[in-house]
Amino acid sequence: MTRLRIGLISDTHGLLRPEALDFLAGSDHIVHGGDIGGPDILERLGTLAPLTVVRGNNDTAVWARSIPETARLELGGVGLFVIHDLKTLELDPAAAGVRVVIAGHSHKPSCTERGGVLYVNPGSAGRRRFSLPISAGELSIENGELAVKLVTLV
Repeated sequence: MTRLRIGLISDTHGLLRPEALDFLAGSDHIVHGGDIGGPDILERLGTLAPLTVVRGNNDTAVWARSIPETARLELGGVGLFVIHDLKTLELDPAAAGVRVVIAGHSHKPSCTERGGVLYVNPGSAGRRRFSLPISAGELSIENGELAVKLVTLV
């Protein structure tokens, strides 16, 4: 099986930086964890790779109404679940066969493992909030093995 590179981005809030586009280029799939900011962000990301997107708490305009609050997908034989705010997660990921939960909202990049499930937050790729980094992430899947890389973009 070949290696899949899944680009992870969240909390763009209407700003898609060139550094984010450069980092995500070459992804086999891109996941946006919400607080998108406008349909143009999705259009531009969609030119790079297939896209899975969830709606964030700030995505309240008419254009965002059709975007789901959660998404479940399988890539490379691995179950993924996407939600904007991890605090609203009602699913038991392990029981549901999910190995990776991708979230945004906090603007804090993180990767932790609990109960056999990897919880990844790529942080915020949009406008800087407080002293938090501008960041994105990458999930690699190869032969069922997972690797996560979180990067500071600027």
